[in-house]
Amino acid sequence: MIVVKTFSGAQIGPYLDAVAALRIAVFRDWPYLYAGDREYERNYLATYAKSPESLFVLAFDGERVIGASTGIPLSDETSAFQQPFHDHRIALGEVFYFGESVLLREYRGHGLGHRFFDERENYARRLGRFALTAFCAVERDAGDPRRPAGHRDNDAFWIKRGYARQGDMFCAIDWQEIGAAQATPHRLRFWLRSLTQGAACVGG
Repeated sequence: MIVVKTFSGAQIGPYLDAVAALRIAVFRDWPYLYAGDREYERNYLATYAKSPESLFVLAFDGERVIGASTGIPLSDETSAFQQPFHDHRIALGEVFYFGESVLLREYRGHGLGHRFFDERENYARRLGRFALTAFCAVERDAGDPRRPAGHRDNDAFWIKRGYARQGDMFCAIDWQEIGAAQATPHRLRFWLRSLTQGAACVGG
């Protein structure tokens, strides 16, 4: 039986390694093709560990963490994620940023994706000061030969959740792909949603 629990602030500390392991396992697949880097994971998750209002939504199968979804006030995120909002004159204090939702393949298709969004959106509402939720996702060329046959992107799911794809809002994050000699920059596009009025568009 799958159980979903939420942890915030200092409560997330014991689960940092579990989330790092999930990120490495899940992001190894298309479209991220992430080779996995424990040092990168420690640095990335340190941002969440320092934030008193960070959020982990964790799915457990018994004692095993099989899924994780994270969030953090954008004002507590790193500059790479903040800069696009500065560029579009969106106040950082109005945005709750969603990090990742990662779920082991054998547990997909049972509604946990919606549960992860529900829990993070409701948490942002309870904090009482956020107008927007946001996340970003890597974009790949449609003709990339590494795309698996039959792969379906998550765009339809995100649109159904009320998120709007931003036409000119991106960040660049470096990671090492499988088979690559070193880390390279990757472009990630932002998706935004108003917590009170549905989809939010700021770009063209």
